[in-house]
Amino acid sequence: MNRRAPQAAAAVQRAVSPVPAVPAAAAVVASASASHPGLDDAVQAVRRFNRFYTRLLGLLDEHQLASGFSLTELRVLYELAHREQPSQRTAAVLARELGLDAAYLSRLLRGFAERGLLVREADVGDARVQQLKLTRAGRAAFRPLERASQQQVQRLLGPLSPAGCGELVAAMRRIEQLLSPAPADVPAGPPVVAAASAGAQGDIQLRGLQIGDIGWIARRQGQLYAQEYGWDGRFEALVAEIAARFVRDFDPRWERAWVAERDGRILGSVFCVKVSRRRGHEEAKLRLLYVEPEARGSGLGGRLTDACIAFAREKRYRRLSLWTNDVLVAARRIYQARGFELQREERHESFGHAMVGQYWALPLG
Repeated sequence: MNRRAPQAAAAVQRAVSPVPAVPAAAAVVASASASHPGLDDAVQAVRRFNRFYTRLLGLLDEHQLASGFSLTELRVLYELAHREQPSQRTAAVLARELGLDAAYLSRLLRGFAERGLLVREADVGDARVQQLKLTRAGRAAFRPLERASQQQVQRLLGPLSPAGCGELVAAMRRIEQLLSPAPADVPAGPPVVAAASAGAQGDIQLRGLQIGDIGWIARRQGQLYAQEYGWDGRFEALVAEIAARFVRDFDPRWERAWVAERDGRILGSVFCVKVSRRRGHEEAKLRLLYVEPEARGSGLGGRLTDACIAFAREKRYRRLSLWTNDVLVAARRIYQARGFELQREERHESFGHAMVGQYWALPLG
């Protein structure tokens, strides 16, 4: 009798038997689904999009772009061709940043070397580290693949209008932002945050109101304050009422609104609303200041507030006032830093919570 038969039979049994679920992972998934009622639907939507996109780009083909390379091989070639710093062209760095198994990557790189596409060079500072470099043959092999990839995407975007292309690119960037790990030094906070370094908002533009902005602003403020403070739908209704009244009664001589935008995406807004133009009592009100979470820490809240203050000064208002609540600490810091003074406080119950309302004002001369 073959002594290895029992071991072989056991191996086959293990191979065909269902793999038991990992209790910890199952518990995490169950907990996530329970705390996020819409998560299961979102998961299905993401998987559906992945199937659509992989088919659209032909990513299921064994050889990509009619070449002899797999998708992973193409990606590694791309990285080697575009990384200028030698320290970024090591097997360890590639494995870590591309999420590849080290042994699998090693076999892939060995195949490149055997085909004359790749050479390894010892690091000048540490001979134990080998830097990877495409040979002349490797670059020659990659160039037509780069062109083919460019042409593939050009054919994909060709039927779209310029506006459609812009919308698509903005949506893709938004996906990147949402799914990329948040920087460790940017803590979560309320919708409005104190000013930080202005450099991070260099590509954010301030513009006037456009059709559709009012509905968006009401929706986003309603969502953000519900998520972060538990305020109910009455707050969204209040925002919608204020914004609708602004549009309906808009006086272009004395009023203005600013919408912060980057790549077609709204990141915040603020309104300067006329209260009185009576001689000697000219007053405007700063209203509906908010900043999207992705723009927090960039100084955008301060920039929007400064725009409102500058406009009020230009129009020779004597006073700029605002109403807020004591829980909005970061917003209050913005106002205090610009000279706003607390006028009075009053307790109230609104949006499903007991709060302390605050009235602030900035003398303008």
